[in-house]
Amino acid sequence: MAKIFCIANQKGGVGKTTTTVNLAAGLAKVGQRVLLVDLDPQGNATMGSGIDKRELELSVYDVLLESATISEAGVRTEKCGYTVLGANRELAGAEVELVELERRDQRLKNALAVVDAEYDFVLIDCPPSLSMLTLNGLCAAHGVIVPMQCEYFALEGLTDLVNTIKQVHANLNRDLKIIGLLRVMFDPRITLQQQVSEQLKAHFGDKVFNAVIPRNVRLAEAPSYGLPGVVFDPSAKGSVAFVEFARELVHRAPAM
Repeated sequence: MAKIFCIANQKGGVGKTTTTVNLAAGLAKVGQRVLLVDLDPQGNATMGSGIDKRELELSVYDVLLESATISEAGVRTEKCGYTVLGANRELAGAEVELVELERRDQRLKNALAVVDAEYDFVLIDCPPSLSMLTLNGLCAAHGVIVPMQCEYFALEGLTDLVNTIKQVHANLNRDLKIIGLLRVMFDPRITLQQQVSEQLKAHFGDKVFNAVIPRNVRLAEAPSYGLPGVVFDPSAKGSVAFVEFARELVHRAPAM
């Protein structure tokens, strides 16, 4: 049975897509079967996995409208070692079209149930806003991985996300919970970041992953080459940290 995780944070610019593609590549590197679902109309996770979103014949849009299955729409990226259910600008239209449909928040969950046995992990890259697309991701997931910077405003954004998860848990998906917080773009030289990191550990305990992703130029450069940093430069500090995070997630997964 696949573990289905949303990578979500209602604050923009925290590295959700960078986390999703590098975690997918890291999990593939340690021998896991991975499906990455891009739920953002910008299609950054699709492009960052080496797939041209403009050339997609079928996408997550078709899956949500039930005109294609994940097996039909998924694209295997051999360089990265995982399968991508890609997105492009068509997906923005799905917001409007889904409103009038039955089971509109369960479309992704039902589609994933068909391919459950084919993957060990499903990672869903959600848009920053709480939309019908994000809701589909949260209804399909077993839990949420929250990438966050150790800065003051990030703590405020976390409060909003926790409240959203509680609402979805209460009304739509009883399985949903926070799997863990991943500290990203971390610079140990900055005192404030160390302080916020300690606050997170004090408040959330073992919900804070041991892995820490450092601020890293090679991770930032990788998307312009259409690759996750883990594939683009495996020896970079950020890439090594993501592979360590993947190992930690595999180790924790049986208890989730």
